[in-house]
Amino acid sequence: MKVPFLTFEPMHNEIRQSLNNAYNNVVDKSWFIRGDECQKFEKEFAKYCGVKYCVGVASGLDSLILILRAMDIGVGDEVIVPSNTYIATALAITYVGAKPVFVEPVIETFNIDVERIEEKITKNTKAIIAVHLYGRTANMDAINTIAKKYNLKVIEDAAQAHGAKYKDKRAGSLGDAAGFSFYPGKNLGALGDAGCVTTNDKELADKVRVLGNYGSDYKYHNIYKGMNSRLDEMQAAFLRVKLPYLDKWNKDRRNTAKKYLEGITNPLIKLPSPSSEEYEHIYHLFVVRSERRDELEKYLNEKGIGTLKHYPIPMHEQECYNDLGIKHGELPIAEEISRTVLSIPMFYGMTDKEIDYVICKINEFM
Repeated sequence: MKVPFLTFEPMHNEIRQSLNNAYNNVVDKSWFIRGDECQKFEKEFAKYCGVKYCVGVASGLDSLILILRAMDIGVGDEVIVPSNTYIATALAITYVGAKPVFVEPVIETFNIDVERIEEKITKNTKAIIAVHLYGRTANMDAINTIAKKYNLKVIEDAAQAHGAKYKDKRAGSLGDAAGFSFYPGKNLGALGDAGCVTTNDKELADKVRVLGNYGSDYKYHNIYKGMNSRLDEMQAAFLRVKLPYLDKWNKDRRNTAKKYLEGITNPLIKLPSPSSEEYEHIYHLFVVRSERRDELEKYLNEKGIGTLKHYPIPMHEQECYNDLGIKHGELPIAEEISRTVLSIPMFYGMTDKEIDYVICKINEFM
């Protein structure tokens, strides 16, 4: 039997005609940038997240860059970021000229350890980026308390957390601003690159919109040295089709995760933290850990089960960040996670047969 790591087939088959209609509608209108599809999606997604404003941008990375720029964070500043996340989070800080300062995670949740944040704060610290990794929100009450104490901004990297909740509030509404990616593989994915910024701060939202439009507040009038980062009409239209299904799709993922958590009993496998009333996980990824990760990966692939490693090299050991001078062993938790994690199949529409096969083969791994 073969079980892919990811397939869009069940999702897209369910909404194919609506996607086709959305495509035709945009083509017929012949308006492809900054039109009504984008405006409507921004309003709908803002309402979904429980915030006042949403600004469509070109990618998740751009969303973080634009937030940082709108907050006037740049050269000489420092931004706290978890040591265990996708490199885009750190790259956004680097691109605005600031310095990423890595804080180790709690290994059971993969998210930033709030007990370690204060020791990394200096007079140059301007913000904390809270990453909701793999679809589980960070400990936002503690992060916001620390930020208030030191007068810091709180930015959510919600690229993997569409619809996730923390104490009944959705990701995207838990800090000063949040960046989302709509990369196709996300729980809410476009059919190409796309992203957005959510916030309750009108001034910040307006500045993000202008910065992402070449710094122009109206045609041929430029008040900032901006960039070209806008959510196009086609992707906005596709996202509008998908958004009403997101909660249903996330519920399906949680059901799959529940079966994994109850069914996988192999002592060689460490399971992720479950969803709870306080942390409503949306399982963008289902990530296990094993001291024999590479053997497990090879074994599962031979059994026809797709896997990926998120992420095999910690950020501080990537060649591009040699300039930070962080030596091997200085961030041991991030290094252990990178050495032991393996993501197993998780997608909307997994059949019971597929789930049971994955569980069975993992339990048979010796």
